Amino acid sequence: MAPGVIQQNLMIIDQNPNIVCASEQQKNYKNFDMKNADAENFSVDKYNELLEQSTLLHRSVRNDVSEAKIRSETNGGVHSVNKQIDSDLSELDKAVEFKPAIRWPDLIVQTFLHTGAVYGLFLLFHIKMFTFLWIMLLIMGSGFGITAGAHRLWSHKAYKANWQLRVILIFLFTIAGQRDAYTWAHDHRVHHKYSETDADPHDARRGFFFAHVGWLFLTPHPEVVAKRKLIDLTDLQNDAIVMWQKKYYEILFALIAIGMPVLVPWYFWNESLWISFWVNFNLRFCITLNIAFFVNSVAHMYGKRPYDKTISPVENLSVAIAALGEGWHNYHHVFPWDYKTGELGDYTYNFTTAFIDTFAKLGWAYDRKSVSPEMIARRAAKCGDGTHFLDSEESHKNPVWGLGDNDISQEDLDDLDRMQT
Repeated sequence: MAPGVIQQNLMIIDQNPNIVCASEQQKNYKNFDMKNADAENFSVDKYNELLEQSTLLHRSVRNDVSEAKIRSETNGGVHSVNKQIDSDLSELDKAVEFKPAIRWPDLIVQTFLHTGAVYGLFLLFHIKMFTFLWIMLLIMGSGFGITAGAHRLWSHKAYKANWQLRVILIFLFTIAGQRDAYTWAHDHRVHHKYSETDADPHDARRGFFFAHVGWLFLTPHPEVVAKRKLIDLTDLQNDAIVMWQKKYYEILFALIAIGMPVLVPWYFWNESLWISFWVNFNLRFCITLNIAFFVNSVAHMYGKRPYDKTISPVENLSVAIAALGEGWHNYHHVFPWDYKTGELGDYTYNFTTAFIDTFAKLGWAYDRKSVSPEMIARRAAKCGDGTHFLDSEESHKNPVWGLGDNDISQEDLDDLDRMQT
């Protein structure tokens, strides 16, 4: 038997907990118009059976249901059937539960790094004073490579830098060892554009551990893979320094993130090579890594939301201090193009702003974007109560990844031109 006209809102099997119904009205699929039943080679029972098996045979189900649609069209099928199939195929794609897999090489690397960091922490009590100062210098310098370079410059285009400053920043960022700047900025733009959705690479809704480090060794959600293809990266592709680092990253990582930090103390002040490796690579690397990732975890969970209470990011003083000014995250997600990433007018808790301003005085940093009080007031007035932010499609229409995103409103662009220094 085949339906002539299927009523609106065909039910996707609600007995299967892995299948999500399109709406609460999709609870009754018995009252169909069964006229012209023999005219089409299409069965409601077959259709529902296929849907019920979808979590195990998703691709096969889509093919079978699509073929059923084609058969119904070939045999003069009813348009309402095909329209509903299109709708349910879309719901079917969303309904299939995503189960991430462990990327074992990445997990082994993270285990080695953090286990070695614990050992390095023990060895910290046996290092020379110059080695301790060297560690602090590396952490601070590589931190600026992340915050002023990969984050504010290359991810958000919040200011511009001449080639000399970009070379310094790419060098400092390579010391941090957090992938190449192109890849880092790419994922960070996706994070801002689709924050707290399935397309967020380190979606905080999946818990503290995943947002902090789990996303590094688990396969990404299909939505992350899909949305990565939609982000404009032409500015990065046109930056010869960024693309050079990307091309030679493995070699640069070995030389600058491992070799230089470990060998300098051994060569210049006779530090033990064994101690230098565990302290200046593992421990130093993990300190920088975890500080940066506290922004993804802590700064999305614990703190206040004075600029927009409808979003997950928060203002967190501890993260701001540790991450050189990156803890003012509620503000930053509302105004991702502001080179200060915070509203504070001094450098006390935002050393990266001081870093950029220092180079601006030299003429190496310029076109710094900031936010006017009027823009802040206007954006705050637009924010709702946040009830459906994390699961409403409507709530994700306006976020932008930074300067250059086509979704920035014209009035905001006009304000940016006035505030540019």
